[in-house]
Amino acid sequence: MIKVLTIEDDEITAREIIAELSAHGITVDWAANGHEGLQKASGTRYDAITLDRMLPGLDGLAVVKALREAGVDTPVLMISALSDVDERIRGLRAGGDDYMTKPFAPDEMAARIEVLMRRRGSTPTVLDLKVMDLELDLMSRTARRGSQELSLLPTEFRLLEFLMRNNGQVLTRMMIFETVWGYHFDPGTNLIDVHIGRLRRKIDLPGLTPLIHTVRGQGYTLSASTALAEKH
Repeated sequence: MIKVLTIEDDEITAREIIAELSAHGITVDWAANGHEGLQKASGTRYDAITLDRMLPGLDGLAVVKALREAGVDTPVLMISALSDVDERIRGLRAGGDDYMTKPFAPDEMAARIEVLMRRRGSTPTVLDLKVMDLELDLMSRTARRGSQELSLLPTEFRLLEFLMRNNGQVLTRMMIFETVWGYHFDPGTNLIDVHIGRLRRKIDLPGLTPLIHTVRGQGYTLSASTALAEKH
C-alpha cells in the first residue's frame, strides 16, 4: 500500500491533498506543523512527502534539510505560496525533489507525487522502453517505430523518454519543463509545443496509430488510447 505524509498547517489545504491522494488509492498521514512532520517522517517509512514551505515553528526548509542530514531519502514535493525563482531554488537545494506553488490543482499535485515515486522506483536495469510498436533503447540512445528507425535530437530523445516512462499519464507543461529542460519556472515560450510537434512528425506518421496527444487545458500524454486521440 502506498503511503504519503502531508506536512501542512492549513487544514483546508491538507484536507484537499488528503482527498485527492485518497482518490488515487493512497493512504495519507497528516502532520500540522514542522516538528510533528519531522518526527513522523523520521520514524515511519513513507513513499513520498508533501511539505509546506511556510510552517510555524520549524519551516519547510529546516524540515527537509534535517531529513536529508538524517539520511531520509523519501521524495519530497515542496508546496508554497512563495512563487519567485529564488524561493524555488532554495527549496530544491535544501533537499526538495520538486516544488509547486499555491494555489495548485489537486490533480496536478497527485500527478507530481506519482512521478516522484516512479522516479524513486526506477532502476538502472531498465534499458528499454516500449509502448505499442514504439521502442526506445536507453543504452544505445536509439528509437524506432516498428521497423522504422527514428532520428532524434538529444532534447527530443529526453522528451520522448519522459513521455514513455509515464505512458498513459497526462504530464503538465511545468512537469515537462522541470524534467526535460531543468527549468523550475515556465519561461512563457512555445518551446514544448515546438518539440512536441517535431516528435509527432517523426513518430505519428500517416497510417499509424497516433501516440502523442494534447489534453486541452492539462498537458500532453503518450498513449495508444483512442479516447485520448479524440482530445488531440
